Amino acid sequence: MKAIFLSDAKETLLNVYAPSIREKLSALVSLDGTVYGKQDVLSSPDAFANIEIIFSTWGMPSFAEEEIARIFPRLSAIFYAAGTVQSFARPFLAKGVRIFSAWAANAVPVAEYTVAQIVLAGKGFFANTRKTKNPAGWCEMAAVRGEVYRGNYGARIGLIGCGMIGSLVAEMLKQYRFDVVAFDPFLTEERAQALGVTRVSLEELFASASVISNHLANNAQTQGMLNGALFETMRPYATFLNTGRGAQVVEADLASVLQSRADLTAVLDVTQTEPPVENHPFYSLENCFLTPHIAGSLGDEVVRMAEYMAKELSAYLENRASSYEVTAAMLATMA
Repeated sequence: MKAIFLSDAKETLLNVYAPSIREKLSALVSLDGTVYGKQDVLSSPDAFANIEIIFSTWGMPSFAEEEIARIFPRLSAIFYAAGTVQSFARPFLAKGVRIFSAWAANAVPVAEYTVAQIVLAGKGFFANTRKTKNPAGWCEMAAVRGEVYRGNYGARIGLIGCGMIGSLVAEMLKQYRFDVVAFDPFLTEERAQALGVTRVSLEELFASASVISNHLANNAQTQGMLNGALFETMRPYATFLNTGRGAQVVEADLASVLQSRADLTAVLDVTQTEPPVENHPFYSLENCFLTPHIAGSLGDEVVRMAEYMAKELSAYLENRASSYEVTAAMLATMA
């Protein structure tokens, strides 16, 4: 089968598909080692008429159904070594092209990052690091340790969304003595029991959890879903973590609540605009901690995603069951 690499982020693709992975793929299909971008395709559309498989990652361009039918008439599958496929998948799926995504591989570092932040939040790490800049602050925090931040034993953790990442976080939290609650309209009672979580309303989650972590799917229904009315109900000294999407948070509301309630903490790996606009309150609020979208795969971690897609390719070629195929129906609930 004839295959190509396709991405407008050509250097990124070569980092994700490390030499060892490219060697594996080349042993399975007839792979042109060139990385093509959308302009390459549009300038020589006839050159891609026999392509049956596309390997891609971040930078995968979008195409209209008409373009797909005209340029890729024989295309049967896309293997996407990254997470969300929302930006390009629907027209390909409509044309009968199967799509496989490494969303599960990308979920691993996000879940690891989240669990690390949850454990640190339970110990009051974030408040302590900003307060203990001098002896007086050190003594202040030492005097209340164990009173305002109660540690992790029996702490209630709230997970917003139990898709791939939220579920993996729940599984990882099983090794701790947490009381984990979750809000997810699609989470069944059977699935909740398997994950070791208790289903609650979004309102109860915000009002009762000491650490709240957002893992909502990114779609029109979830934009602006986390607003001031919820943030205002957070229990004293609670922490809000966001590794989902910034658009799901009404950021002006969150900033206002953080300003009025110095006891709360926000740890934001994502924001609606990345980076936040100049002079955004998030930069100056002492109880807001920003990281530049580092939770997902980075550095050597990105190769894991290509490894997942190499395994999916083998299953596809051998007509075995797939683990990470994306369907049109799944797009309604996926990040």
